[in-house]
Amino acid sequence: MRIGEIAALVGLTPRAVRHYHQIGLLAEPARRANGYRSYSVRDAVLLARIRRLTELGLGLDEVRDVLAGDAGRPLGDVLRELDADLARQEREIRERRLRLAQLMEGPLTGVGPVSPALAALLAAGPVTDSPAAAKDREHLALLDTAGGGSEVYAVLQKLAGDPAVLALYEELDALDAAPVDDPRVAPLAARMIALVPDEVLAAIPAGGPARTGFGEALLADYPPAQAEVVRRVMVALTERMQGRSE
Repeated sequence: MRIGEIAALVGLTPRAVRHYHQIGLLAEPARRANGYRSYSVRDAVLLARIRRLTELGLGLDEVRDVLAGDAGRPLGDVLRELDADLARQEREIRERRLRLAQLMEGPLTGVGPVSPALAALLAAGPVTDSPAAAKDREHLALLDTAGGGSEVYAVLQKLAGDPAVLALYEELDALDAAPVDDPRVAPLAARMIALVPDEVLAAIPAGGPARTGFGEALLADYPPAQAEVVRRVMVALTERMQGRSE
């Protein structure tokens, strides 16, 4: 194969192939009598491997290290690994398209792409301009990046449409400029704690983000009185979870 043919085969440009020659990532093949480079199937496999690795986000120096580990491996093994890479990318693309389709079907929340389970929870929530509710959605989206919250989201959907939830958000909003010892703090925290059913706690996996500093960062995101309400809720729910496990 000539350079244009092999480049087209693996989805690269001849310029990219020449660049890989220049940096020593791909050895130049022997030339025919007419002066044209003659590329083999092994060269095509190597170029495809380079392309896949760069698509995964590896730098060219990292790609060089990976290829050094592939040296001497049977062609069949390399081809099977490339096939597995393609299969994985196909699965990821299908999952991303499914998530995108679900986002387009539901209301746009402004918190960015989230998992289908969280998207369903946000869609079930009340329509409100409450700053506390907006902050809650942002925190859920942040936790969503850690994964593993689908069971919790499914249980929370039962609470999402409860008018009491919206009323609690509004009470929390009213504490925006209040001092930490505001008399409304304790009763509001108690009502929030009472509203959370045990099944929500049962769905929370052991060792969550709160144990790795997320709790402290979350509290710092609230003004003093609101932070105290959230802190009391977190402490009480943690104690309830510990009581259930004993």
